[in-house]
Amino acid sequence: MMCRRFPNLYTIGPLSLLQHHLSATDYLDSIKANLWTEDEKCLDWLDKRPRQSVVYVNYGSLVIMTKEQLAEFAWGLADSKYPFLWVMRPNLVDGGEEIISSLNFMEETKDRALFLEWGPQEKILSHPSIGGFLTHCGWNSTLESICEGVPLICWPFFAEQQTNCFYLCNKWGFGMEIDTQVERDKVEKLVRELMEGDKGKEMREKSKEWKKKAEAATTLGGSSITNFDVLIKQLKQ
Repeated sequence: MMCRRFPNLYTIGPLSLLQHHLSATDYLDSIKANLWTEDEKCLDWLDKRPRQSVVYVNYGSLVIMTKEQLAEFAWGLADSKYPFLWVMRPNLVDGGEEIISSLNFMEETKDRALFLEWGPQEKILSHPSIGGFLTHCGWNSTLESICEGVPLICWPFFAEQQTNCFYLCNKWGFGMEIDTQVERDKVEKLVRELMEGDKGKEMREKSKEWKKKAEAATTLGGSSITNFDVLIKQLKQ
């Protein structure tokens, strides 16, 4: 339908994979799209973790949550007993450091939790120690998860995130949704299911299938790279 109305319509994503197959210059490599400074020390921390054992947590650059929601997420992750890497922006929640720095929480999560203000998400998701991603389901995070074959726990907030969550959980088969009303026992249950349950194993296989589709589209002869070449020729004309 769209192609009939807009004949010069080219599907060329995912861009993060597409750029790997195109000859990039040093100038292009130097361009950064992030608003926050990336802390890459987390990659050394991930290197010390077993394969697919870490839950990666990031709610993007705009989501704001309450202290109560933060506490439920934090203790749900802690009670799951899995190691987790949590990107926590300074403005994620007012007073959030009080919860994370409490003695009980620090004691419970010592040696298996790492917090940072921002990180290199593509490198994190591609790391072999990552077993799942707790996310707000922004389109960038969704695409990057597809490209790296990482299953998701979804907590959509606004804009396109609910639509992304619906497709991840109901159509594509590698997402599970957390209720808007966050409860620590439900967070713990979903994390355990993602990392070790039968549903989590199915999701991991589905995410691998979608990763293969994304790779096929962006390699030589694939639909995205072919459309990209056509787009460049159209622009030159």
